[in-house]
Amino acid sequence: MKTLALIVPCFNEADVLGMFYTETTRVLDSIKDEYSAELVFVDDGSRDDTLKIVKELAATDSHVKFISFSRNFGKEAAMLAGMEYAVKADYIGILDADLQHSPDLIPKMLHYVDKEGYDVAAANREDREGESKFKSFLSDSFYKVINKVSETKITESAQDFRIMKRAVVKSIISMPENIRFSKGIFSWVGFNVKWIGHTNRERAAGETKWSITKLAKYAVDGILGFTTTPLRFSFIFAFLCAVTAGVSFIYAVIRNIIEPAYSGTVPFLLTGMFIIAFLLLLCIGILGEYLARVYTEAKDRPKYIISQSNTQVVYSLSDDE
Repeated sequence: MKTLALIVPCFNEADVLGMFYTETTRVLDSIKDEYSAELVFVDDGSRDDTLKIVKELAATDSHVKFISFSRNFGKEAAMLAGMEYAVKADYIGILDADLQHSPDLIPKMLHYVDKEGYDVAAANREDREGESKFKSFLSDSFYKVINKVSETKITESAQDFRIMKRAVVKSIISMPENIRFSKGIFSWVGFNVKWIGHTNRERAAGETKWSITKLAKYAVDGILGFTTTPLRFSFIFAFLCAVTAGVSFIYAVIRNIIEPAYSGTVPFLLTGMFIIAFLLLLCIGILGEYLARVYTEAKDRPKYIISQSNTQVVYSLSDDE
């Protein structure tokens, strides 16, 4: 029988876990004759009763596994830990605990990767109902920007909700970076992907953990992690500053020849100086962001620390199949 492991990152999801478990196990029961499934909950340092509820589920269901972090390391680390545990399964899936990713889509995804030869079946969001126009604008702008400046193209509205073959997951966890942007990593490793249109449901309970600030940081991580184009801005700005300075100088010389008493070039030159200063500081800031990432990667700290688990996360890329 083929094996399926579903990774469920959790951060303060106590209000919804019971509903998620009921709905997901209903779907898994419908395919149990063909697939032996595990639910792998990864508690990302929750401060509510998330871990307590997951432990209660694990006590009554041997197919429930849990991994609990010593603190909040972020969803990227939670997905990585889940994949490192689940990589021995034939098929590995990722879905959110808030039920915005409908478990009803799992059989369809499995059909594509198991029966039709796709390596990945992934969901992309078809609409943005329930999301503010400002947030939708920022999201659309992010995809346009990153696909313009990066060689790695990311499908617009791509979601983490997906089912992958083992070879795909092994490729993903072989990438050693500490600052991870999974949407970019999923695209970078390639493979044959089947995209499935998916309408996000409303959260079953609780509140979203993704504030505008967190989304902005995530976007910056994605852009800086998958393109060096911002580093070239300094050359563009230097050229523009040189042109501006040349035009300003020529204008000042000609104007003073025509009107010797004219002194209006001083504000103009001051404005030019402020523009140049702004561009220089911007370039320094971009360099600082890349340098900070080099510093973080050089320290090579663990991507997560496990405090409790009813399973074992021990994986080497040299492990036998």
